[in-house]
Amino acid sequence: MFSLSTAAVVFGVVFLAELPDKTALAGLVLGTRFRASHVFAGMAAAFAIHVALAVAAGSVLTLLPQRPLQAVVGVLFLAGALLLLREANKEADEDDGNVRAPEGATFWRVAGSGFVLILVAEFGDLTQIMTANLAARYDDPLSVAVGAVLALWAVAGIGVLGGRALMKRVPLKLISRVAACVMVALACFSFYEAIAG
Repeated sequence: MFSLSTAAVVFGVVFLAELPDKTALAGLVLGTRFRASHVFAGMAAAFAIHVALAVAAGSVLTLLPQRPLQAVVGVLFLAGALLLLREANKEADEDDGNVRAPEGATFWRVAGSGFVLILVAEFGDLTQIMTANLAARYDDPLSVAVGAVLALWAVAGIGVLGGRALMKRVPLKLISRVAACVMVALACFSFYEAIAG
């Protein structure tokens, strides 16, 4: 049976835990480069899978080997930073402020990029483990799943829309370079976690 109060508690906890996480940054970065609806669709699908896994598997997710997972996340962030820098260098000096999606940026490519990034980067993340713990605590998988997925979608939406708003005030080339630097820092942090454990 669905409990609105349980879903609301889970929403609040997961939203606050995820807001300062890398998800908002990923949405912001992808939102500056691609169509917002395409980015959000991929991220939303990945989050739905994460929540389903967390609710179904419970605390088993904490048993996954964290070091190899962090190394993969680091490689993905580094690859994303390199792609951003490459695209920033290709930008024409006379930017008219309009968003121009890179060539070949179909719905499936953009949504797939957002999906893969979130699927790998958030696997075994604090909010996924927290969702598993909340599912075990409340013994109400539907309410926990609804609350968690809505919270994660809200954070992704804020990130994607934030990217659009930022682009109206700051040149895309600068945004791309700053985002690439942040992604390199996140890659270094992920590599550190992979090595240090």
